[in-house]
Amino acid sequence: MVFGNKGDTSGTGVGFTRDAGTGENTFYAEFLMNAQGEDVVAGTRTPLKINELEAIDPKSYAGLIDLRKLLEREYKDMMDIEFTIEEGKLYLLQCRVGKRTARAGMKVAVDLVGEGLITSREALTRIDPATISQLLRPVFDTEQKKKAIDGKQLLAKGLAAGPGAATGQVVFHAEDAEEEYKKGKKIILVRQETSPEDLKGMNASEGILTARGGMTSHAALVARQMGKVCVAGCGTLQIDYKKGTMSIEDSKEVIKKGD
Repeated sequence: MVFGNKGDTSGTGVGFTRDAGTGENTFYAEFLMNAQGEDVVAGTRTPLKINELEAIDPKSYAGLIDLRKLLEREYKDMMDIEFTIEEGKLYLLQCRVGKRTARAGMKVAVDLVGEGLITSREALTRIDPATISQLLRPVFDTEQKKKAIDGKQLLAKGLAAGPGAATGQVVFHAEDAEEEYKKGKKIILVRQETSPEDLKGMNASEGILTARGGMTSHAALVARQMGKVCVAGCGTLQIDYKKGTMSIEDSKEVIKKGD
């Protein structure tokens, strides 16, 4: 075992050798210094983007860039990795084929053919027909979205962790999401962060919004696998579970359960 919580020269992270949401050929990973793996994925702390590691620990960052290329050449696919830095030394803990959205899956498959890593026939076998419906999911009209932003209707920003766009009534507990779904209502589940206990509520929701966590948090990973819309790590959210309200820093607007 290696430890990422032995001070400022240690850390831990998880990530993908390509963007799991879009399929872009960019290293998508997150990390925390002086932390263990659970700190990154549990959503209790919002991790840093991997490019920030270059300034903190250039040697480990360079090692990860080399590993990213090596793993893709070896496994001929986009990989999900976990790593730990113990007192300046980089350790790769594990890797596996990365979960991705349907859009990302198609782009990765096409790009790997272009890079000569797989054949066109192999690329076709990697696309799960059941996931193609994700490509038909609604998205916000670009012009209407711009008008809403220009009209100061944008409340907050987070990480685009799951595909598409969603509207619905806000609830703050998974049980409420299940109940309202049975009544035929469209629901947005809002949580500080999600956990395995929230799975049924997540499945019943049109979209999931979390105040904490990154692109590798529980909410983000599960939402992508379910094909659910998800915005994670929206740090300006202030959620009061007892009152059933959500507010935004520096804004007087309060959103209540059912809004």
